[in-house]
Amino acid sequence: MDFSRISGLAAIGFAALIVGGNLIMVPYGLPLTGAPQAEVTAFFGTNGGIVGLASALGPATWFLATLFGAGAVSVLWQSERGWALTGFAGLILQNVTFTGVVAARLALTRTAAPPLWALHDGVFTLNGTFLALAMVGLSVGGLRARLIGPWHAGLGLVAAALQFTSASLAYVVMQGSLGFVGLAGWLLWVVWLVLWGVRLLRVRSVEAVTP
Repeated sequence: MDFSRISGLAAIGFAALIVGGNLIMVPYGLPLTGAPQAEVTAFFGTNGGIVGLASALGPATWFLATLFGAGAVSVLWQSERGWALTGFAGLILQNVTFTGVVAARLALTRTAAPPLWALHDGVFTLNGTFLALAMVGLSVGGLRARLIGPWHAGLGLVAAALQFTSASLAYVVMQGSLGFVGLAGWLLWVVWLVLWGVRLLRVRSVEAVTP
């Protein structure tokens, strides 16, 4: 199987896992950014097993994200390597950042220290910077290489703007306001990912896509 197809499946799998992780925890009352400490303590104190189950998806999620990024870089390498590497850097940085988010959630199952939840919220919100970087790089690169269409690239840029805005306003978001901005960007990010995966599945080789 061509690596482009493998990376396309990885993109779709990546999207499925990040949605799946939320579907595991949200029904049990996963606290939103800026939630009061009492709500945080109650959730993590009684749902340690649920948090552990969701966190078990983390390593596979980051593995698939890296495969997706590598596949996108491989098909854009000769014509748009600068934008491709920008997007790949965003994916790697979001992997590292979200490792901290998941680690904080696991730690919260052991201790309800208020500073730990505040740190979780800060890292979680600032991660929007790297999601934006990934979407800008791969949207612009993919569009310039004619690998993705204008509407797909536009979707990515809108999602990137929402994520970057949320990260820039992290202080306000952490107070429990404007959380919908990041959420909207995240939902568009998932759709953008799936569409990229489908596009990579249709690339027959990892040879550079040229304008």
